[in-house]
Amino acid sequence: MSNILTQISNAVVEGQINDISSLTITALNSGLTAKDVLDKGLLPGMEIIGIGFKRGDRFIPEVLISATTMQIALDILKPLLAIAGEKMAGKVIIGTVKGDVHDIGKKLVGMMLEGAGFEVIDLGKDVPMDKFVDAVKKEKPDLVAMSALLTTTMVSMSQTIAALKDAGLRETVKIMIGGAPVTADYAKQIGADGYAANAPEAVELAMKLAD
Repeated sequence: MSNILTQISNAVVEGQINDISSLTITALNSGLTAKDVLDKGLLPGMEIIGIGFKRGDRFIPEVLISATTMQIALDILKPLLAIAGEKMAGKVIIGTVKGDVHDIGKKLVGMMLEGAGFEVIDLGKDVPMDKFVDAVKKEKPDLVAMSALLTTTMVSMSQTIAALKDAGLRETVKIMIGGAPVTADYAKQIGADGYAANAPEAVELAMKLAD
């Protein structure tokens, strides 16, 4: 790995929000492609963060800062990736379900999915099932990712899946769910395609489902 890519990777790990733009531009000016910067700079940094988070060495505030750092670089790279015709890993619609206004975890998953090469459409929080249905109709995503942080709002996940079935859209997408009260058993119970306990696992699951 070149020195500048190592610096970019380290900047992501250390959450150097103020330095990442100049490092990214320096890398591009040195002749590296946007894909080089993404694959060999940003992603290795986020992989370190993801491993640390799963191991318990990193915590949500640190992961958020690293993901935000990566997002700043991605904003510079995205137009260049599009011009180069780089294929995205897939398209994901993500949202916190109806009745639930928690969105830190959902935002983190969205940022990490984007960093992993997915096009992410974030519907926000307190998202009614018809908004998910309309987004699937319009965007034709590969995946729908739903989050719930309250036991009382988990039912909205099953209602949204039922609404997608009623609209004849269920078979067109894979559905993944997550959030503090959610379990793998609940995912099976409501007919989701997968469950992830945290943001790094969500990225791994999305890669499998979109493959």
